[in-house]
Amino acid sequence: MFISKSMTRDVVTIDKKANILDATDKMINRKIRHLPVVEHDNRLIGIVSDRDIRSAMPSIISHDYNSKEKREKLSKLKVADIMTPDPITISPSYTLQDALLLLQQTEVGVLPIVDENGILKGIVGVRDLIRAFINVLGIGKPGMLLSIVVEEQTGKMKEIVDAITEEKISFGSTLVAKYWDEGKRAVFPYLLTKDISRVKQKLEKMGFILIDPLEWYLEQLPKTS
Repeated sequence: MFISKSMTRDVVTIDKKANILDATDKMINRKIRHLPVVEHDNRLIGIVSDRDIRSAMPSIISHDYNSKEKREKLSKLKVADIMTPDPITISPSYTLQDALLLLQQTEVGVLPIVDENGILKGIVGVRDLIRAFINVLGIGKPGMLLSIVVEEQTGKMKEIVDAITEEKISFGSTLVAKYWDEGKRAVFPYLLTKDISRVKQKLEKMGFILIDPLEWYLEQLPKTS
């Protein structure tokens, strides 16, 4: 799925010449934490976050923040002075997976989305990705998760799918994850039903190993030094 389908299109932006109080007010009023900084043609030149603002004006939480003298002093500080120039961006042709990996690798909060000319088209953050993956995985609907350890052999996935569909149970999604034993994978079908007892018994009779999804997660985490 392309990120252009999940990005926020109505992006609140700010000019580099705006003062820090304008940026603060925009964030508070729109309940956002990042403001892309754009030129008059909507070309992205930077980004400013609530963290940038807090670092620049720690007195924002002081009792005299709204005093005339304090606001006049802070108004001299411009967005250009505190923004991150040339932020990390992605193209509308990136996938959800691309964006998720980039967010994890760069540890930024959001990714502005720009076209080949650097024109801002949207923005995507962790919340957008969570919402998108909830839709992709079908976990917005009530259901139950199975965890099945399978050999890496052709036809094993078909056996699982056939066994579940024969019980007239619909799939929300199916994930296949790395398992820590060589030659095996963990399959996680999310089933749109409240009762998976029969299908569990059926799969076990077929020779599949079923484990608790939470136990698999906790016990199979990579070792840390």
